[in-house]
Amino acid sequence: MRALLPDLTPWRSSADFRRMWLAGLVTVFGSFLTLVALPVQLKELTGSALAVGAIGAVELVPLIVFGLYGGALADALDRRKLILWTEAGLGVLSCLLLLNTVLPHPMVWPLYVVAALVSALTGLQRPALQAILPRVVAHDQLPAATALNSMRWQVGAIAGPSVAGMVIAFGGLTWAYALDVGSYAISVLLTLGLAASPPSHDAEKPSLRGILEGARYAWGRKELLGTYAVDLAAMFFAFPNAIFPFLADDLGAPWALGLMYSAAAVGSLLVSLTSGWVSRVHRHGRMVVGAALGWGAAMALAGWMGNVWLVLLMLAVAGACDTVSGLFRSAMWDQTIPDGLRGRLAGIEVLSYSVGPQLGQVRSGGMASLTGARASVWAGGLACVASVGLLALALPRLLSYDQRTDEHAVRMRRQRTGVAEAA
Repeated sequence: MRALLPDLTPWRSSADFRRMWLAGLVTVFGSFLTLVALPVQLKELTGSALAVGAIGAVELVPLIVFGLYGGALADALDRRKLILWTEAGLGVLSCLLLLNTVLPHPMVWPLYVVAALVSALTGLQRPALQAILPRVVAHDQLPAATALNSMRWQVGAIAGPSVAGMVIAFGGLTWAYALDVGSYAISVLLTLGLAASPPSHDAEKPSLRGILEGARYAWGRKELLGTYAVDLAAMFFAFPNAIFPFLADDLGAPWALGLMYSAAAVGSLLVSLTSGWVSRVHRHGRMVVGAALGWGAAMALAGWMGNVWLVLLMLAVAGACDTVSGLFRSAMWDQTIPDGLRGRLAGIEVLSYSVGPQLGQVRSGGMASLTGARASVWAGGLACVASVGLLALALPRLLSYDQRTDEHAVRMRRQRTGVAEAA
């Protein structure tokens, strides 16, 4: 049992990691309140599955543009300051959602505008969050730190939607947005305590040339390219969260809406609570592919089943598979990408991690408007399995990756060891 429990070494050894972990926990909790409240509010105002799915469309372009630019900024600016200012901006946007909701007649268009702006700030912030991690924990602790960060997200993902369902049902949308505003205030205070994280002495100013340099590096690393492509395909075809309000209605269980949003996080949390085995796995690419196949299969079963409890079980299985995939994708990135390129590569990672779900919302919402919510879910799951299988065949270096012998992982391990010895 001790070998299965999470490795807490990063938490014990790094004060900055503890601050980042706590700030992230509070932010994730609040963000999931809004994640549930926004589609529910759109459903109430429009009654259209297509209108709910369109949230993904308005978030897409800002996420692409600012995600790539945010990666360049993370390599050129102080990463702590970038995280701090974007976190404050996200809090202001939550205030706007709250103000719109308390109007006598809430408007629809501000919901789309704020969603687009949140997407832009998230794109600016996420590469810095990804790139700063190897600076606050030791090289050999990165898989454990990733697992702890995953656990943080899952705790918020379980508590946030569950609380959101009750808050919206008994207190209304206003309280959900108000709690999100409060979470950002706490997170900003915690982020103020982080140590400065200045750019490398030879860092270039953000530019299109710098972004292209990162893209060329990723293209030359087919195993990295495979992690991006697999995650993008899995999320595009099998991310039906936007239509959960309609799926709950189809199953005759509107009371289960909050449980649907949190079910995947329950499965994810079970993986993280038993993540002691992660550091002992070396063939990361195979784990990424296998977990993505499991995600698609579980989603297909969730759409096919008519019993709400079995649907919730399959969503939990899907969440467990997604966490396994995420842990080993992050381990590959953190242990092999040079520090000077880490922000730009994290910007590319934003595209696979975030653009996929946004496109998935559009796909699921559009298909649900034509075929119904359940058909949209199971068809997307089957398409996910097929696409991931084809990508695995097309990118054999992903399946052959071994962190013990990969030249990039070996080089980064030697560099971090040399720095530690010099210090």
